[in-house]
Amino acid sequence: MNRYPLWKYIMVVVAIVIGFVYTLPNFFGESPAVQVSSAKATIKVDASMMGKVEQSLQAANIPNTGLYFDQNGPVGTVRARLTSTDQQLRARDLLEKELNPDPTDPSYTVALNLLSASPAWLTSLHALPMYLGLDLRGGVHFLLQVDMRAALTKRYDSLTGDVRSLLRDKNVRHNGIDRVGDTIEVKFRDEASREAARGALTDGMPDLQFTEQVAGADYKLIGALKPAAIKTAQDNALGQNISTLHNRINELGVAEPIIQQQGADRIVVQLPGVQDVAKAKDILGRTATLEVRLVDDSPEAQASFASGTVPFGLERFNDRDGRPVLVRRQVVLTGENLTDAQAGFDGQSQQPAVHLTLDAKGSRIFRDVTRDNLKKRMAILLFEKGKGEVVTAPVIQSEISGGRVQISGSMTSAEAADTALLLRAGSLAAPMEIIEERTIGPSLGADNIEKGFKSVAYGFAAIAIFMMLYYGLFGVFSAIALSVNLLLLIALLSMLQATLTLPGIAAIALALGMAIDSNVLINERIREELRAGASPQQAINLGFERAWGTILDSNVTTLIAAVALLAFGSGPVRAFAIVHGLGILTSMFSAVVGARALANLWYGRRKKLQKISIGQVWKPKEV
Repeated sequence: MNRYPLWKYIMVVVAIVIGFVYTLPNFFGESPAVQVSSAKATIKVDASMMGKVEQSLQAANIPNTGLYFDQNGPVGTVRARLTSTDQQLRARDLLEKELNPDPTDPSYTVALNLLSASPAWLTSLHALPMYLGLDLRGGVHFLLQVDMRAALTKRYDSLTGDVRSLLRDKNVRHNGIDRVGDTIEVKFRDEASREAARGALTDGMPDLQFTEQVAGADYKLIGALKPAAIKTAQDNALGQNISTLHNRINELGVAEPIIQQQGADRIVVQLPGVQDVAKAKDILGRTATLEVRLVDDSPEAQASFASGTVPFGLERFNDRDGRPVLVRRQVVLTGENLTDAQAGFDGQSQQPAVHLTLDAKGSRIFRDVTRDNLKKRMAILLFEKGKGEVVTAPVIQSEISGGRVQISGSMTSAEAADTALLLRAGSLAAPMEIIEERTIGPSLGADNIEKGFKSVAYGFAAIAIFMMLYYGLFGVFSAIALSVNLLLLIALLSMLQATLTLPGIAAIALALGMAIDSNVLINERIREELRAGASPQQAINLGFERAWGTILDSNVTTLIAAVALLAFGSGPVRAFAIVHGLGILTSMFSAVVGARALANLWYGRRKKLQKISIGQVWKPKEV
């Protein structure tokens, strides 16, 4: 009646062992470390960098307890775990000096960081500690203000080009198209041309609303964005900035960054574990801006440049080999028109190449530009920290349509992969500035962890003592089941690599309080069966069986509330909901399966059981 088959005991033991192994890494803490990552999109960090870092540290007699290389997408990060914060600072200064001979133009970022101090055998089992949030681990918090005015200006610049292309396709003559503030002004010689343009633009440019104006001999159409289109442009700019920041920070190896919108025009960025505010700012400001422009190789421009002057309407940039290139100021395409860039090979020559995929708008612009500029060069420029560099400048051999573009020439496979990485880097839709920054030190995080640990420990001890005093041996079973519940919950959070914050610790404490409800229901149901005259063995069996329905109902309703918090909450609320929901699931297993296993193991083989230790069983008075 109260005997488990062997496989159930094995299942419980395996669950406890797995829980112990995956909970263990959380008790080793973190060690100071330095992190080496790329400071330029044109430079990759690969496994060979680990050898350079190791040699530098050995030459300077700086001991380390482990070197690690992480491949984060197409780029990598090297981390060195050190013995103390003093050695960490020494290593940072040493590597900064050796890897960046020119401090004004760094090639690598050497940042302070924290790494798990778990032994290698645990790491080999992929037993990793939970990520800790900013409030527990320390790190930096930024609030960024997005320049929505610049986003609208960029949108109007793009629409001005679209208006020009549309009127050319429709064969409508005009006297000039200019952007004047937050409007697009189109001039015509006569009213008939203006009416023809109005019809074409109204159909082809649904985001603009046009008004007529007469100024002297000019007939004008003034186009302005509709309110809905303005909101869409601002929302798109904010979304693109968040996406770009995610890509860049993730590729730099910052663990579990939080990047989310706040209000209509602000972005919150939290980087747990990053101790160096200056380096964190550098990470945020390192988003590359991609532009496509036409190269001016005309004899007149080259002669003027040879004499020491850059002709009007042109700009000078260097290519990757340091050669000067004269490009026009007008931007043909930007990174927002690029949906993908992959390294590959030319289908005819089998030479390394980069294959680009453009969106619908970019495809149309690229088709028109390549058709009108055959045998001319087109430069792809990358801007980082205000400095522009020509990545490649191929010759336009034919009109390119369909949205798929191939860049080929004298490049190696590695250079093609690098170029694809550059083009995928993305661009900010609007500039941003940091309006608030906050640093939470590791010591404050450690203090928060200590207080959170004490709250859970004291709550657990109080519950365990009460249960043992009130329910006797079954109270001991309940306390052990509660320990298993806590063990499995922390192990599950570690296996999922969840981010633990202060609200998460509060959810753990609450989960302990709610988990004991299941044991109370079971114990009270066993008491009721004893009062009703059932034998001890029958009371144990019926108590667990009949309490199960109530336990399931109460936990499902609580789980529904946790799912609602997860679906509609954000930030700390979601963190609370995740831990609370997982705590409900582990509590059902520990109370129903774990406690039953203990009761069966202790009492199940006694055939003539006369009494069980479950506290005072008050029998009803006879009337």
